[in-house]
Amino acid sequence: MTQPHAGRSTLGYCTVFKVHNPGLTNFFQLTQLSSYRKMGWKNLTNIAEFFLLGFSEQQEQQEVLFGLFLSLYLVTVAGNLLIILAVITDAQLHTPMYFFLANLSLADACFVSTTVPKMLANIWIQSQVISYSGCLLQLYFFMLFVMLEAFLLAVMAYDRYLAICHPLHYIMVMSPGLCVFLVSASWVVNALHSLLHTLLMNSLSFCADHVIPHFFCDINPLLSLSCTDPFINELVIFIVGGLAGLVCVLCLIISYTYIFSTILKIPSAQGKRKAFSTCSSHLSVVSLFFGTSFCVYFSPPSTRSAQKGTVASVMYTVVTPMLNPFIYSLRNQDMKSSLRKLIWVRKIPSP
Repeated sequence: MTQPHAGRSTLGYCTVFKVHNPGLTNFFQLTQLSSYRKMGWKNLTNIAEFFLLGFSEQQEQQEVLFGLFLSLYLVTVAGNLLIILAVITDAQLHTPMYFFLANLSLADACFVSTTVPKMLANIWIQSQVISYSGCLLQLYFFMLFVMLEAFLLAVMAYDRYLAICHPLHYIMVMSPGLCVFLVSASWVVNALHSLLHTLLMNSLSFCADHVIPHFFCDINPLLSLSCTDPFINELVIFIVGGLAGLVCVLCLIISYTYIFSTILKIPSAQGKRKAFSTCSSHLSVVSLFFGTSFCVYFSPPSTRSAQKGTVASVMYTVVTPMLNPFIYSLRNQDMKSSLRKLIWVRKIPSP
């Protein structure tokens, strides 16, 4: 196992005033920081690689983790690919809801492929190193697919709103052109959004402490390692990222407010169950994805720790994409029927 600090002698140390410091609040410290900036950073050395600490450095646990995450990864990719194939091959699933579901499955497969393969490779070759460019590339695709999933879940909530609250206008409003536009816009907007954060991260300088207490390059651990002031990065995260997240959450809340209101107005209990069954799978996925991600990024600072954050990140980066195909297949009769046709090989009767 490569030690995290083994390569520091060749990278050099830097004597700098640490900017990313939550305790930097009084006027004297801010004045001192301003004087440091005017003089310029001294002995600043850009690094060529980071070290991902992962979960454990013990060899016995490494073997268990490799087997566990390899199994989770294969199940996740296989499950989401089956969903995509089922939607493509079954004409009964050529509807807006399943079109969005196929794109969500594609995003899930790409999402988990952004982080897990690198972690598995590091465990296999017993190395914790990830290059600087590789880290930024991983950050870009991670942010792309995590926000893409949030956007797709919001679009699917709007689709369920139209299907339940305005069933007579559903086919006319949710046209193939609108479906393609909503998915394409989600891809383009989030690609640009991720590119913005990645370019801003690339403008920062990192030195000395280049150990990331995580199993992938997430934005918060990288900002905490910066030797230069990440104020612009944090401002963009707060404004742009916050606005994108707020749009998704508001779309979900408003859509389900109208959905529940419409379901409660249905007189028969059977009609209520039938209406709720059309959105129960989506609601389960939304609760799982947003619940786990909120626990990671919005937990109280007093309860945060590197180990807890790493374990919690596994829930929405690995476990959630793995469970999504099971939720949609087990709670959806049309999907179960299509998967049976896709998986089971019917015996040809002998003449």
